[in-house]
Amino acid sequence: MPWTPQSVDERLDRLESLDALRQLVAKYCLSLDMRDLDALCGLFPEDVRVSRDQSGRRALKRWFDQTLREQFSGTAHVTGNHVIEFDAPDHARGLVYSRNEHETGDAWIIMTMMYWDRYERVNGSWFFRRRLPLYWYATDLNSPPLGENKMRWPDQAPYEGGFDAFFPAWSRFWSEEYDRDGEVPAPAPLDAFLARMAPEDERLSVRVR
Repeated sequence: MPWTPQSVDERLDRLESLDALRQLVAKYCLSLDMRDLDALCGLFPEDVRVSRDQSGRRALKRWFDQTLREQFSGTAHVTGNHVIEFDAPDHARGLVYSRNEHETGDAWIIMTMMYWDRYERVNGSWFFRRRLPLYWYATDLNSPPLGENKMRWPDQAPYEGGFDAFFPAWSRFWSEEYDRDGEVPAPAPLDAFLARMAPEDERLSVRVR
């Protein structure tokens, strides 16, 4: 259930939290692109889960270090649309569009994606509890990613990124059972738009790298 602030103090806190979460996303882009992994991992809580058997900021730092050294000479992340909703005063979810560029060996790879985020406030500060990347495409600057398997990294077999499959509405729209003339339900209330669009099981996994 979404959380709706009632008092003036709660409404002011919500506004301050919205700004803090937008700053959190901007800090992620800057620290990632500048390879300041200490600053980057400090945007996640101390007990952040990295894999099934690893957690904590040190493990996350090792993961980022390996990923960035193996794949990218340089990166630039620019975020756009950012929808933020609150499940409770200290828990929120968000969806962020991101347009990225990557120097990868002799190739310049452009990417469009989303981040499906879970945020948590710990001791007065907001952190990423989870960031799930949902990719639409990644391809050489001079090669439009037409057709299927739009994730096209050098020296890798193309694959799907999960940009659309994460959301039930996508497959429903293209299904034969889709009712084009069906009734439109009432708009989602405050802080329930993303919850309505999300899959029933948000723990769905997608290929990250």
